[in-house]
Amino acid sequence: MEERKIRVLIAKPGLDGHDRGAKVIARALRDAVMEVIYTGIRQTPEQIAATAIQEGVDIVGLSCLSGAHNQLFPQVVQLLRQKGGDDIIVIGGGIIPYDDIPVLKKAGVAEVFQPGTSTQEIIRFIKERVAKRT
Repeated sequence: MEERKIRVLIAKPGLDGHDRGAKVIARALRDAVMEVIYTGIRQTPEQIAATAIQEGVDIVGLSCLSGAHNQLFPQVVQLLRQKGGDDIIVIGGGIIPYDDIPVLKKAGVAEVFQPGTSTQEIIRFIKERVAKRT
C-alpha cells in the first residue's frame, strides 16, 4: 500500500512581498515527495488558516521578512486551533531575531528556521514531526 504524502502549506502572511525563500522551500519539499500548496504573498492569517483546514495539511510553513512575525505567526496558530486544526504543525522561517524564537515557540510554533538552514534539515524536521503524530 502506498504511503500518504505529507501535505504542506507554504504561506507568506502580512504585507511582505519577497517570496524567493518560500519558493525555494516549496520546491525542496516537492523534491522530497511532499504535496505542497503555495498560497502566494500577502495572505491574512484568516486566509492561511482557512486554506490549511480546507486542504487538510499536516504542516503550515510561514515565511516572514517584514518583522511582523510576532503578531502574524501566533494568529495563524490560534486560528488553526479555533477551526479544529490542533494537529496541524506550524513552522516558521525568514528574518526572525533569535530573541523572538522562544516567544514564537511558546505561542505554538513548532520550530523556526533561520536563514542558511539547509533544506535537508527542514525536510528531516517535517518528516520526524509528522511521524510522531501518527
